[in-house]
Amino acid sequence: MSSKTPLFPDIHSPQKSDSRTPTSKSFPRCIKKNSVCPVGEKPQKITETEIAQIRKPLRQNICVAMLRDGFPHSFAELFALLQRWDEADDDPLTLQTLQLHLTRAEAAERAGQYGEAYENHLFLARFFTEDKWMKHHFFQLALRSAREVIMDSGKREAEASSLVGQVYLEKGDLELAHEHLEVFYQLTTGRSWQDSSGRMQHSRSCEELQTLYTLMAQRSLQDQQYEHAIKMFRKAYAIAKESGDRALEGEAAYRLGLAYQSTGDQKIAKKFFSSYMEISLTLENADSLGRAHEAMAKCLESEGKITEAIELLERFAETCLNSKQDKNLEIAYMSLGNILRSQKRYDAACVYYERAYELACLEGCPRRVQKAQVCLGSVRALSGLHAYSRLIQDQNLHALIAWKDRREDSFSPTAASKPDSTVQSNTVVP
Repeated sequence: MSSKTPLFPDIHSPQKSDSRTPTSKSFPRCIKKNSVCPVGEKPQKITETEIAQIRKPLRQNICVAMLRDGFPHSFAELFALLQRWDEADDDPLTLQTLQLHLTRAEAAERAGQYGEAYENHLFLARFFTEDKWMKHHFFQLALRSAREVIMDSGKREAEASSLVGQVYLEKGDLELAHEHLEVFYQLTTGRSWQDSSGRMQHSRSCEELQTLYTLMAQRSLQDQQYEHAIKMFRKAYAIAKESGDRALEGEAAYRLGLAYQSTGDQKIAKKFFSSYMEISLTLENADSLGRAHEAMAKCLESEGKITEAIELLERFAETCLNSKQDKNLEIAYMSLGNILRSQKRYDAACVYYERAYELACLEGCPRRVQKAQVCLGSVRALSGLHAYSRLIQDQNLHALIAWKDRREDSFSPTAASKPDSTVQSNTVVP
């Protein structure tokens, strides 16, 4: 009589185990489902350790496995993390990833292979990219390992310093961010290192420092510490020039110009706005060019050079009109309207505000439409008020009553002075 073939394979035999079954020591043989022993064979005895692994939580089994396999530092690290972070309770992938890379890093450190330890800590930091605290923690461990690497001239330390600095920047801790980004900058100076995208690391270090100095300057402006703000903006401009990125240099020049403009130093502000304008022309950046002309016109207006300011904006408007740069054309029209309103040339201001309003409507931006509406409405009111006041002074009551009777949207002395027989026949003028 032939022997019976078991319904399921003998999962107790290592030779016949399913290759898809996890082989981690944290998963004992006894937890495999639906095990059926062949007829005539005794089931393999389950040890007390394997029973404990079934009954205990996975996190506890992993901690015990770390100690059993001789990784006390990894155990201490994981245990400390689990005390603070409870999301790993039911996530085997997360726990096993931590177990794998923490033990690998510890083994590498014992062997003096700090580069390998660095890579494992870096892997964990990127694994927890959505968890800012965990990400920061492992970036710090990666930086500690990188500082022990001797043969790479500080390349890993530079990379890790940048990553830690970025985390502090996200948290708003600008002083600690500066400490690490400055190290990144110093280590990359004179080096030809490139990042994964092929960009020079030193150029990137300049960009990150420029961002930091700009944030420091903006914070000083909020605290009304203008002298310190300008100092930080100047640092940002200098480091932006060093980066070799012309767009970055232009934006830094623009912000520095605005800082000087806010302190009333229009002469120095114009210098940086001119630089920004030149870079914008070179890069053919229409948006930047619009901001440059607007800022330069404000400088000229502040200096009392109204004619020059209007001529500058009119040339810019003509350029935008010819090149169909509607957004910048709207900026030019709004700026012209603002200058003319400040000079009480309300009728001319109305013309430019109306054009800006039409362009804003075409763009479909509610905020810009509302801004143009408010400016146009206010300048029309001012225009009518000026004419109305003049008629009051001249005691031309016939003209005023005629205008009120017609209920026109606009008011001008010429239209108001036209005879209106209906009004005159029913109105007694003293």
